[in-house]
Amino acid sequence: MERRARDRSHPRSAIRQTIRRFEMTMRARMKHPAMMVPDAMQALQALGAAIERAGVPRRTLELVNLRASQINGCSFCVEMHSRALKRSEEKDERIFAVAAWRESPHFTPAERAALALTEAITRVADRADPVPDELWREVTHHFDEPALAALVLGISNVNTWNRLNVATRQIAGSIRTD
Repeated sequence: MERRARDRSHPRSAIRQTIRRFEMTMRARMKHPAMMVPDAMQALQALGAAIERAGVPRRTLELVNLRASQINGCSFCVEMHSRALKRSEEKDERIFAVAAWRESPHFTPAERAALALTEAITRVADRADPVPDELWREVTHHFDEPALAALVLGISNVNTWNRLNVATRQIAGSIRTD
């Protein structure tokens, strides 16, 4: 009995437990829900395609997708949207700076407005007035109403994907798109 108690407190035992926890979290809990419910994947992809056609620059949408995914801790989407930005020949400095966009000189005023709106919508439960009028006015200076509608839909869409992926522990790199 005394030996078992000692074994659990041994540094090697702690390392084995850490490795076991890591291995458990590095497996998806289930097949992606959008692939299991008939027509769900097609509906989500159709929404994404409609958003892309609505007038917001593709790079802005990818920056928004990356920022929401960082906030939500979705490693699958962080990797996917970083790769998409690289494929579009986005500069490394901008990709690396998305998490700290407020302190970075690498973003346009329109991108800053989109990133601020992304943070507000993604963190909707964090404050009583999640999207303040001042922020909304700033965003409307850079995007007309159809583009703004697409931006709000895009932010909501990536948050849906993030939540599906995080809840089911979808693994970064498990689907290659390059």
